[in-house]
Amino acid sequence: MTLAPWRDAALPAAARVDDLLSRMTLEEKTAQLYGVWVGAATDGDGVAPHQQAMNTDCDWDELITRGLGQLTRSFGTAPVDPAIGARALARAQQRIVEAGRFGIPAVAHEECLAGFTAWRATAYPVPLAWGATFDPALVEEMARHIGRDLRAVGVHQGLAPVLDVVRDLRWGRVEETIGEDPYLVGTIGTAYVRGLESAGVVATLKHFAGYASSAGARNLAPVRAGTREFADITLPPFEMALHEGGARSVMAAYTETDGVPASADPGLLTGLLREEWGFTGTVVADYFGIDFLRTLHRVAESPAESAHLALAAGIDVELPTLKCYGDDLVVAVREGRVPEPLVDRAARRVLLQKCELGLLDEDWRPSVPEAVDLDPEENRALARRLAEESVVLLDNPDGVLPLPPDARIAVVGPRAADALAMLGCYSFPSHVGAQHPHVPTGIAIPTLLEALRDEVPHAKVVFAEGCGVSDPDTSGFAEAVATASEADVCVAVLGDRSGLFGRGTSGEGCDVPDLSLPGVQGELLDALLATGVPVVLVLLTGRPYTPVRPHGRPAAVVQAFFPGEEGGPAVAGVLTGRVNPSGRLPVSVPRMSGGQPWTYLQPPLGLAGQVSSLDPSPLHPFGHGLSYTRFTWDGFTGTEPVIGTDGTYDLSLTVRNTGGRRGAEVVQLYLHDPVASVTRPDVRLIGYRRLELDPEESRRVTFRFHADLSAFTGRTGARVVEPGALELRLAASSMDVRHTARLTLTGPVREVGPGRRLHCGTESSMDG
Repeated sequence: MTLAPWRDAALPAAARVDDLLSRMTLEEKTAQLYGVWVGAATDGDGVAPHQQAMNTDCDWDELITRGLGQLTRSFGTAPVDPAIGARALARAQQRIVEAGRFGIPAVAHEECLAGFTAWRATAYPVPLAWGATFDPALVEEMARHIGRDLRAVGVHQGLAPVLDVVRDLRWGRVEETIGEDPYLVGTIGTAYVRGLESAGVVATLKHFAGYASSAGARNLAPVRAGTREFADITLPPFEMALHEGGARSVMAAYTETDGVPASADPGLLTGLLREEWGFTGTVVADYFGIDFLRTLHRVAESPAESAHLALAAGIDVELPTLKCYGDDLVVAVREGRVPEPLVDRAARRVLLQKCELGLLDEDWRPSVPEAVDLDPEENRALARRLAEESVVLLDNPDGVLPLPPDARIAVVGPRAADALAMLGCYSFPSHVGAQHPHVPTGIAIPTLLEALRDEVPHAKVVFAEGCGVSDPDTSGFAEAVATASEADVCVAVLGDRSGLFGRGTSGEGCDVPDLSLPGVQGELLDALLATGVPVVLVLLTGRPYTPVRPHGRPAAVVQAFFPGEEGGPAVAGVLTGRVNPSGRLPVSVPRMSGGQPWTYLQPPLGLAGQVSSLDPSPLHPFGHGLSYTRFTWDGFTGTEPVIGTDGTYDLSLTVRNTGGRRGAEVVQLYLHDPVASVTRPDVRLIGYRRLELDPEESRRVTFRFHADLSAFTGRTGARVVEPGALELRLAASSMDVRHTARLTLTGPVREVGPGRRLHCGTESSMDG
């Protein structure tokens, strides 16, 4: 039998899709533009606000006769055994194929921000912890494992990574971001994309764009970022992940910028994303985001009008479930209120992606694995390594750490004995499992208390909770103080409880007014410091909090950003010295609890000065992190310091481990532009290299700077490289500069576009 052209895998994808579209009815084309959340709760106790109102009851058997674009979170809605879930997904796909005229399966998507959000799947560290590793290769490996697990059970698309750049540390979703610097976010996020895409899974960049700049750190609040902040801080990570990572999908943000919702902005989703950047993949709505144009933004009067705005802007797929792109849209097209070419444009993009995924092929069959293990030992080992690299030693002035193996140790605090203290809000146990309290977590998550007892079997380790995470009860203080008073050292384990929409102290919809520790944990820390016993403060959090207290200072401070299922052993390893800490701060740690919003990317008047009584200088700057070994930086050299505005400059130095144990140093390269046509950040990261060194080992690291890396958005709105003086600063943090290279760019102002160089190449070699 002769295959229809759209079934012929030998033909170009565009030809196949053109043939298929010509055969489809309007109803069949619109069916490719929405997902269905078959497992979503309809009793009002859903994952997110507005979920009940937005879910649409539909006749599944009738609906799939038209075909179906996407299946939403078959695994990420309720605790489902992975093997059973894989079989159920395969059956659902088979029904979709058999019901429709063309037999086209749906794209199955899932959340995968910190691992596959499914029961019994590995819970990796959150993205803020990835940023702390400064290790793109390791993040890429993690994403490859996540992608492999998704594909094994029949999932095609992952809703990650988050590429929002932190602008206000009070925002609840800081834990989901990679950090406060666009270069770090871009390089780490691009590595994640490469890993996920290498496994055959469509990576989805979110939230495009501006979401993290919401006013007052309030989730979904309006964005009031200026054009240069938007262009030079918000957008670069997305551009890098598309051009260098190969991401095939983008999710539109919920927020509005200067009165225009992202989901209704053709300048953003079509003009910039597609026409300027050349993106050819799919744009998907954030959950319920299209109807939010009607219900929350109030820029549309009906679901059909919301659909028109979103399609015209460039959103191809409505998620998570059918609301606006169904029958209301069909009627509006037939009545001439929505142009049918908008439907055709979106359907073509969706079908091209399905063609890439093999879903239009004659021989496609749903995969049904015989056995499913989503948390194998190799995943856990990778999760452990990521967690270990992400732990940041902030302070250790008197060398209290590592802890002696035979010490009397008091472990105090509400995060010490709670496994969920390790997990972010998009891990399955926190995201979904919290609604099923009688279902086990499905994975082993050692607490810090358990892990510390395993690390130091000869030490006397006693525990007192002291207080809860966010409640005001101080009745446990007396026991905690008594426990600490009898110890040689007290380990105070404080921090966040991740959750959703007010059900936690960190996470989506869990925004805070300042950066004080939640609840009465600060007062508990004061009481412990007053004992005179050395206090090691361990922070298990989704954002940085100020550790400064009015009546004392911890003997050491360790920061871990929700380090995942292996976070307990990782942090315990740092406390005991089995692990040499090597994490670096992806966000600044504030000196005071107020003073937000603030990040290190400040022009001169955003820094401390005589014009204000407020000093925003951080307690610990971006990029900071200590080690149990010592490193020297010497042998600095640079090439010719006068280059054109399209020229290159190499700078090198030798890093040597002069201590007695193996460790990692992170060499960071910052740009300082003394004079420009618009105000610029005093310094900004443009390169980095992580070096693992044995005792007395040294390596030569070279940074290959290109003038494109100095580009910024000028007065006309074009991105330009300007002639003039520059400083390149090799540093251990944004404030700890070790060597400075001064160079001069000569020649004309040069406009640069999407083809410019986006990252600084580095090389590392044995020093000989």
